[in-house]
Amino acid sequence: MTEPPSGAAPPVTAELRGRGALGLRALAEEICRRYRAEFPDEQQRYGDAGVAWCIHDNQHLLNWAVIESNGFGGFEGKLGWLAGILEARGFPLERLARNLELGAAVLDDHGEPRPGPADVLERGAKLL
Repeated sequence: MTEPPSGAAPPVTAELRGRGALGLRALAEEICRRYRAEFPDEQQRYGDAGVAWCIHDNQHLLNWAVIESNGFGGFEGKLGWLAGILEARGFPLERLARNLELGAAVLDDHGEPRPGPADVLERGAKLL
């Protein structure tokens, strides 16, 4: 069974230029709720630790998308790094791409304007 995340905690907020702080934890939880609804088989494969990893990784993905949308770049490289780790562990990258699409939808539902982090996540999904 998968071990839960350890080490440094992911960021809980990210500052959107000109728009204020974005709470990452609640957004990541909603992404993971939608993701698990689409892929219920992950409960058996990863257990509850998989949910913890989903939230953890999505907080990072959201933060990286905010950094990119603020004009500082780096999203593609960080996404490539994460995709490499997940692929080495046997995680299907098409599911990571779908996760990014769900993240964009959650940001849209949250009322985050475009262009913004949702666009970054959608571009990342297309890259995968």
